[in-house]
Amino acid sequence: MPYTLYGTQGSGSAAIEIALAACRQPFEQVTASSWQPESAQRELTRLNPMRQIPTLVLPDGSVLTESAAILIHLGLAHPRSGLLPTAAVPRAQAIRGLVFIAANCYAAISISDYPERWTTATTRPALDKLRQGTRRQLHRHWEVFADTFAAAPYMTGKTPGALDFLAAVVSRWAGTRAHLAKARPRFAATLRRIEAHALVKPVFAAHWPSA
Repeated sequence: MPYTLYGTQGSGSAAIEIALAACRQPFEQVTASSWQPESAQRELTRLNPMRQIPTLVLPDGSVLTESAAILIHLGLAHPRSGLLPTAAVPRAQAIRGLVFIAANCYAAISISDYPERWTTATTRPALDKLRQGTRRQLHRHWEVFADTFAAAPYMTGKTPGALDFLAAVVSRWAGTRAHLAKARPRFAATLRRIEAHALVKPVFAAHWPSA
């Protein structure tokens, strides 16, 4: 039984597609998201009550959710993939970076996309203020990330790994790339270098064809 990946175009499932390619693991794709009524919403809800994507079903039938957890698992299960560094100290830093993105950047994007879920305010001006404040903090988080995780030439070393893949995907949202181009141009160049890599380029072309 191959892996089964639940996701949709332009979503965080892109990072998992790249990771599975790095592991040379076949997988079945199922289009599913909370915002696509015609997608496999019922099946996704059964597997993941939060209805979040990506959701990955492993070959043994067990379910993994949370992008960082999925990437860490794949890196540990397929050590030759290069998803995680083999040396203990850089591997720990890569895991730190993955959790940083999940805890700080991904979380802020959820508020920016759905501000009504995070406040009792109901007026458009109030929701817009929350969205604007959240994006400002999100961009600050990315500045801290850029200052913390230097590339040589990638964040996981000579070849891109899980941390590079997740950073390249999540930084595409909520105006982050435009902000980083001004605030952290060297890091913005790193993200472009990741996108141009042979593993990443075809997946990004499928998810963001007009980019």
